Amino acid sequence: MKILVTGGLGFIGSHTVVALQNEGFEVVIIDDLSNSSEDVLQGIKKITGKEAIFENIDLRDKSSVNGFFKKYTDIEGVIHFAAYKAVGESVAKPLAYYENNICSLVYLLQHLQDKNRANFIFSSSCTVYGQADEMPITENAPVKPAESPYGNTKQIGEEILRDTCNVKEGFNAIALRYFNPMGAHPSAEIGELPIGVPQNLVPFITQTGVGLRECLSVFGDDYPTEDGTCVRDYIHVVDLAMAHVVALKRLLKQENNANYEVFNLGTGKGSSVLEVIHSFERISDKKLNYKLVDRRPGDVITAYASTKKANDILGWKAESTLDQAMKSAWDWEQKVRKSVKIS
Repeated sequence: MKILVTGGLGFIGSHTVVALQNEGFEVVIIDDLSNSSEDVLQGIKKITGKEAIFENIDLRDKSSVNGFFKKYTDIEGVIHFAAYKAVGESVAKPLAYYENNICSLVYLLQHLQDKNRANFIFSSSCTVYGQADEMPITENAPVKPAESPYGNTKQIGEEILRDTCNVKEGFNAIALRYFNPMGAHPSAEIGELPIGVPQNLVPFITQTGVGLRECLSVFGDDYPTEDGTCVRDYIHVVDLAMAHVVALKRLLKQENNANYEVFNLGTGKGSSVLEVIHSFERISDKKLNYKLVDRRPGDVITAYASTKKANDILGWKAESTLDQAMKSAWDWEQKVRKSVKIS
């Protein structure tokens, strides 16, 4: 069975390609290499022993999307990761984010709506909730006005999917709202490799630990949390990848209760910034150079998932601990530090 993975050479996408291949699926990857490397294909092959078909396509180019679906007429499911994802950059370049994240989704869906049956998994985010009123955050929590163009593209993407499902019989979609992915494959053959200065906490920690960054800034230590720092739900990327396979199988087997469903993907446990730093110090036996600085505007104080719906309905559960995820991230960082130039 042939599955299309857009953004399949990125952080979460590449781990999902591995999970799909290990489950016996044939994978076709679309990636424009704007935030990834073709070298990731070799890492995937080393892990699974299988070749993934790769097409270097910019999904903003409608003619290229048209050409892809004329070439591959036997796609049974789509997992859509391809999107810009830096919150700060989206504020500075909103039109670039709307063009890339919305147009690419629309062009894909225009082709899939012509099929008698289509199965679509959408990479969404817990950013759609903003600062939720209650913890843990359930799928029924209100979707609040987005705090960034990036977050808005995820909200709009979900609305587009829901509207499409409402009018197109046989079109089935699941939106997976991630909390905070981290880690790397235990083989250290693939992992997170941000271009430029990392936007996420964990790669900044590991890059500081390896000496690529001088110091980690912790934004705020006076929040109403146990240690004063912000709290997030950190999920191992391998667990997250497996959730995509489970969700896809749900659609392929026609086990979904509605043609549009939403699930949170997290661990159900919040960890503060300082707890994540201490995890790194435990698994690396290194003291991390960090400093406490003023709060950063727009940061949500606390966000962690209710995983009950995903546990009960999907039959999926995150298995890895914070320390296990951190160790895999550190192993990956140490492996790539000498061979990859990071600026």
